[in-house]
Amino acid sequence: MTKIVKNVSIMCFHEELCQVYNALMTALSLLREGSKVTMFFGSRGINAVHKEKVKTLKCLPDQPKEEGDAVMQKMEEMNLPSVEDMFFMLIAEGGTVLACPLNVALFNIVPSELIDGVKVADPAKYYKETVIPADMNLTF
Repeated sequence: MTKIVKNVSIMCFHEELCQVYNALMTALSLLREGSKVTMFFGSRGINAVHKEKVKTLKCLPDQPKEEGDAVMQKMEEMNLPSVEDMFFMLIAEGGTVLACPLNVALFNIVPSELIDGVKVADPAKYYKETVIPADMNLTF
């Protein structure tokens, strides 16, 4: 059976743990099926690619604390990989992870504070070479 290879752009504009996790799971699944995957983190999503802030992402922060805690407990019981581990796998397996330069500046982040392997994007290049020719553009 022939694999269907796609060029995929995934944009994540959230720092909510479940959104970031879903974006990463989608990216890893597509990458492992042979697609070329580029993830772009902008707006509050920039915190997901920050070495320290990624450790403090909250699940369902707009819900009662008990609900977020219950989801976190369930994720732990399922022995799911951490967000940091998922970034490591994605980058090690050939995915590209980009940070929005505007949000890097707005949130006073320096490139050395980004997760290893995350690059600051060149927006013109990203849109021209990734978004426009992509077979799929997904947003989280």
